[in-house]
Amino acid sequence: MTRRPLLIGNASGFYGDRFDALREMLTDGPLDVLTGDYLAELTMLILGRDRLKNPELGYAKTFLRQLEECLGLAHERGVRIVVNAGGLNPAGLAGAVRALAAKLSVPVAVAHVEGDDLMPYPLLPSGEGALTANAYLGGAGITACLRAGADVVVTGRVTDAALVSGPAAWWFDWAPDDHDRLAGAVVAGHVLECGTQATGGNYAFFTRHDVSRPGFPLAEIAQDGSSVITKHAGTGGVVSVGTVTAQLLYETQGVRYLGPDVTARLDTVRLTQAGPDRVAISGTRGEAPPATLKVGLTRIGGWRNEVVFVLTGLDIDAKAALVREQLAPLLSPVASTVWTLSRTDHEDAETEETASALLRLVVRDPSPDRVGRALTSAAIELALASYPGFHVTAPPSPAQPYGVFDATTVPAREVPHTAVLADGTRVTANPAAAYPAPPAFEERGSGGGAPEGVRGAAPVSGRGGVRESPAGPTTPEPQALATPEPQALATPEPQALATPEPQALATPGPQAPAAPGPAAPPTVPTAPTRRVPLGTIIGARSGDKGGDANVGLWAESDPAWEWLHRTLTVATFKALLPETAPLEVTRHALPNLRSLNFTITRILGDGVASGHRFDPQAKALGEWLRSRHVDIPEALLQPPAETPAPLPGPPAGTPVALPGPPAGTPAPLPGPPAETPVPLPGPLAGTPLTLPGPPAEIPVPTTTPEGTP
Repeated sequence: MTRRPLLIGNASGFYGDRFDALREMLTDGPLDVLTGDYLAELTMLILGRDRLKNPELGYAKTFLRQLEECLGLAHERGVRIVVNAGGLNPAGLAGAVRALAAKLSVPVAVAHVEGDDLMPYPLLPSGEGALTANAYLGGAGITACLRAGADVVVTGRVTDAALVSGPAAWWFDWAPDDHDRLAGAVVAGHVLECGTQATGGNYAFFTRHDVSRPGFPLAEIAQDGSSVITKHAGTGGVVSVGTVTAQLLYETQGVRYLGPDVTARLDTVRLTQAGPDRVAISGTRGEAPPATLKVGLTRIGGWRNEVVFVLTGLDIDAKAALVREQLAPLLSPVASTVWTLSRTDHEDAETEETASALLRLVVRDPSPDRVGRALTSAAIELALASYPGFHVTAPPSPAQPYGVFDATTVPAREVPHTAVLADGTRVTANPAAAYPAPPAFEERGSGGGAPEGVRGAAPVSGRGGVRESPAGPTTPEPQALATPEPQALATPEPQALATPEPQALATPGPQAPAAPGPAAPPTVPTAPTRRVPLGTIIGARSGDKGGDANVGLWAESDPAWEWLHRTLTVATFKALLPETAPLEVTRHALPNLRSLNFTITRILGDGVASGHRFDPQAKALGEWLRSRHVDIPEALLQPPAETPAPLPGPPAGTPVALPGPPAGTPAPLPGPPAETPVPLPGPLAGTPLTLPGPPAEIPVPTTTPEGTP
């Protein structure tokens, strides 16, 4: 029996997201399941400190306040709620939800998932001194709770995507080895997990749309694992191939997205604009999950403090040098001292603020005494004895503890993944658990019803300096091309761009079933160029993953993608972002998405909680890269078309239901997109632009991925 699509939405992307989102998602349209993601690496440290103060805490208190005004509404509409707000204490939050339900006289069944907290177990080789140690569980526990009739499911540290893959496996009764279907749900979950980042928030091309108050996203997930990303009608923001691409690239590290339920192949994903604010995701292939689970560890790393000096007017460098010289004796015993001079000053400025630069001192030490108020007070004592115009941005402050995030792995079979049902029954929730499926997916209410792990010892992310991802293409190798001399970007150090890219010959991992490979693009003479910001034609999204960061970039047309893939090598990336030059950088190509994804190892040190970097979570790293000036072929600088390319037709004999359902009625998903890409017209009338191809081992499509504007 074919079941109708699951309507599943998101109402939180982090602990502190829009408070009203839970109510908005329940009242703005139909849903079957509403999820909320409250956890991040920094959040686990915050919750760990909460638990030290009060053992009954350790969960996201915001969710409980949201639920106070929404629990009755969710029950009336038949919407099940699945959240990871349990943090370090899912049992405690589940108990608090039951008490709230009793107070409100709302008859709901509340279950929770536990087993991620590894502090009580001797499983960790490096767990000594840890404040928290949590395995990233999959969706099996959520599936078991929903099968047992839970209306509210509270979890601790599950993967963000498990909040979607768990309900999807329940809804369609998928088996643990339904890898392609599960992978499709994981990809949909990754798109939804950060809330409005999928509907225009933090979007590189935000000026094209009204994103003043984006609505939260939802997915219509079909039985075959394909999905449509959309939002409730009438809500703000936009859902486009671009916004979905940006979120797919966010905080990922390679073509294989490893998770506890399945390994999703991001290089098989295809996106199609299926109507206004509707993007279809199809083609996702899955592989078996790794035998290990990622474990996030947080520790108190020591104590830190900072002082920001304001330097105004003339002689900025000399003023900075004087302060550093004056404080040097006091700083000599401190374990870590970092000075950063931000030249925000302008010559002949019309305001004092724009005439000023900022000199930032950050200190860290195992002892709070060496970096405490005595140090910051000594800095203030220089006020009448240092550079002219001396002042700082804040008064003296005491030292503050900082946290360190680290990651390791443990065998998945040794983690006690457990679903605790509403009646207290405990069910082992490993992938082979044979908990009975519901008798039918009854019509209810309005809707009707992996961070990345490590596969063994060798990482699949392709780290290793300047290599391509070794995962390999998912289509047959094209014939080898004679690689032309790369077109140099004008940079302060052009010689850095001439460094040839080493050819990674690592053996590919397991391959998805092959589709016909794209033809190799022909080469033509170099076109005229213009020096403009990279972001004129290229979008980017960046973020943190522990001490590492990633920058995902995408092009909106085939010619732009060919240029991006050929031009933006690791050497060029490092030249444009000099901060990354001494670090290990790896490039991953995703031709179906017209995207490159760069991972930068240890740019964030020990993670966001300990970092002193100006942008500690690397959220703006991509925007910095987009602002760098490069030489772009003039033919690529034509304004984008105002309307998307015509949608491809369905496979022969397959009916297609296009845009959304009638008001209040769940809509069936459109059929799978056609496998034949849609060719776009060339950038110049009568003169198609073709550029030299990429290295031979990476196939590049020469036609537009389906339905892309």
